[in-house]
Amino acid sequence: MNIFNYRLATGPGIFFLLLMVSLLSGCSRSTFRIFEKPLDFNAERQALSLAYLKERHGMEKETPSIEPRVIVLHWTAIPSVEKTFDVFAPSTLPTARASISGASALNVSSQFVVDRDGTIFRLLPDTAFARHVIGLNYCAIGVENIGSSNMPLTRAQVKANEALIRYLKTKYPIAYVIGHHEYQRFRDHPLWKETDPDYLTQKSDPGDKFMRKVRHRIRDLNLQGVPQ
Repeated sequence: MNIFNYRLATGPGIFFLLLMVSLLSGCSRSTFRIFEKPLDFNAERQALSLAYLKERHGMEKETPSIEPRVIVLHWTAIPSVEKTFDVFAPSTLPTARASISGASALNVSSQFVVDRDGTIFRLLPDTAFARHVIGLNYCAIGVENIGSSNMPLTRAQVKANEALIRYLKTKYPIAYVIGHHEYQRFRDHPLWKETDPDYLTQKSDPGDKFMRKVRHRIRDLNLQGVPQ
């Protein structure tokens, strides 16, 4: 007996209660959405991106674009989406980032940022070049998560990263999902392109715990992690 046949058996009051429960249960899973919050990919940023591709990755390109093969998950160490956007917005690195400015004046950024409630924002087109991971920028989509070692990433962010990875996998030939702290494991991999073998930084984000949770949820996609 379906819910509409219950009207005859139970009366209109119970029928409408059952109908509301049925409708609400069908809406219990939130709809996947990406909100656009675009950085200005202006002429200066494009020129710096092309220079980075040439000087750091050894690639001559006409447009600062990528062919995604890797998704790199990060945390921001910045407490909000708005402040993260403000840090990424300038085309050039601030003076506070002297430790990496020798490699390029291009500012860091990523294609996506995920807020602590799981809201996903797109900062750059999926295939626009972004500086977020040494050796792999030319083929990597970056996903920044609002959080830090003192502000652990949330369950909502785990679920949002899963949904975003699934979405990107339908669009591009993604083969790897890694944490930023794992990137050096690619140094002997064919995907690694960095002209200076000594240009490396030590990263801890987003950590093994977060990566285990995300990888468990996407295990059916058969994506690879770090090279063994």
